[in-house]
Amino acid sequence: MTFGLREAIFLIVLLAVPTVSLFYVFKPRNEDIREALHEITVKQTRLDKLEEVTAKIDDIGLAIEEGRDSIAMIEAKLPSDQDVEGIMEQVWQIAARNRLTVKSVKSEKMAPAAQYRELPLKMIVEGEFDGFYQFLLELENLERITRIHEMSLDRASAHAAGRRADLAPGAMTAEFTLSIYFEPDAEESQ
Repeated sequence: MTFGLREAIFLIVLLAVPTVSLFYVFKPRNEDIREALHEITVKQTRLDKLEEVTAKIDDIGLAIEEGRDSIAMIEAKLPSDQDVEGIMEQVWQIAARNRLTVKSVKSEKMAPAAQYRELPLKMIVEGEFDGFYQFLLELENLERITRIHEMSLDRASAHAAGRRADLAPGAMTAEFTLSIYFEPDAEESQ
């Protein structure tokens, strides 16, 4: 068998076919396969996250329901517009029960909010500090929502105008703003 030109060309073509196939067929296919595997990994990650979220949907629904219950409980503590006077009367009764004298009450401008209103009352009370402390504790335990802010406490002095000389050692004057939160009437809120 002689090795001639024809055999050499056949050998070159025989070696060229796999080499060309490698560059034009196999490498592009391998790139396509790598891209497909990357897409599969990304989509699998998204599916895993979706499974986590769907598993929490029951928990989210429960949390929303608990939030609604909390809102309903707070709204139940908001008196109606007509009940504000009753709350103010309760405050006076608490002050009297703790031997405090209400010297002054001034209603300030009502502050509107989303679903409720705030009625700030500027109050000045006098009495013993222990009674005032008990007054604050009883206010805190009211079923209605109230807030005390801008408070100043002063020791009552016997030399002040109009004061008696026989003041108790713990006598004081408290000036504070008591805010009462309430639901407005239906026609007022519209």
